[in-house]
Amino acid sequence: MTLRIVFMGTPDFAVPTLRRLHAAGHDVAAVYTQPPRKAGRRGLTLTPSPVQVEAQRLGLEVRTPSNFENEMERAAFAALEADVAIVVAYGLLLPLAILDAPRHGCLNGHGSLLPRWRGAAPIQRAIEAGDATTGMMVMRMEIGLDTGPVALTAETPIGATETAGELHDRLSLMAADLMAEALEKLEAGTLTFEDQKSILIWSGRQPLYAKKIDKAEAALDFAGEARLIAAKINAFSPFPGAWTTMSFGAGPERVKILRAKAETGSGAPGTVLDDHLLVACGSGAVRFLELQRAGGKPMAAEDLLRGSPVPTGASVGI
Repeated sequence: MTLRIVFMGTPDFAVPTLRRLHAAGHDVAAVYTQPPRKAGRRGLTLTPSPVQVEAQRLGLEVRTPSNFENEMERAAFAALEADVAIVVAYGLLLPLAILDAPRHGCLNGHGSLLPRWRGAAPIQRAIEAGDATTGMMVMRMEIGLDTGPVALTAETPIGATETAGELHDRLSLMAADLMAEALEKLEAGTLTFEDQKSILIWSGRQPLYAKKIDKAEAALDFAGEARLIAAKINAFSPFPGAWTTMSFGAGPERVKILRAKAETGSGAPGTVLDDHLLVACGSGAVRFLELQRAGGKPMAAEDLLRGSPVPTGASVGI
């Protein structure tokens, strides 16, 4: 027995789940994704989402409404007569008429351990906050933002210098596995849900909002605690990329710091403490492990320093 599903997703994070559910033999009635966006150097080329590209490769029907305010759009969704809708990083708010249309409602794959980190950027905010673990959850959607009851959970540790990009890729594969398991249980009639209020009581995880990353947050201030500065660097990698200014002999230039770790060390904040890019912070020091100069490729710090040394005593953030 297979389920008739509607898949709703947009970025590459959602692609493994679409691919997995299609391979499992489920009847994918339609794939909803956000409309193609302007891209390219001049912003003139309309580029389809990664989910649209994959859905078309699989020969699936693709629909790209900009919203569900139109009654005809809602009726077209309901007419699919889906058993369940699967939502993974879709990026559009779903009204009650859409949430209630499938026979079993809408299941969402969310990249955090709810109720912690509800919202748009749970992966980045978990790293930025220094969380030791995170995970994927399958929840039943309701009108509230990521407040629905949870069916399945898969936890994973966050590596000491793991970036948001790396964790994103790991969680996307976990999402595919977890959603496939959820549909197996839904078919068998054994999928059960736990209210997030209950999870809060036994887990102690307080609800936090993972607001969207703003590029204005990316500038580094070394007056703070090294542990949090390193966490921010890793959380903002690869996008938008935490940055500071450094001199490689020809005056200050803006440089993205793409990976870092906190270490011991002391000095005036922003002072380079050794010849391997250990930088003093308000408390402790942060070692730059991977950097990207403007117009260049990401490089390990030791590779960059071979051609562009930054000596002890130099300053960053000037």
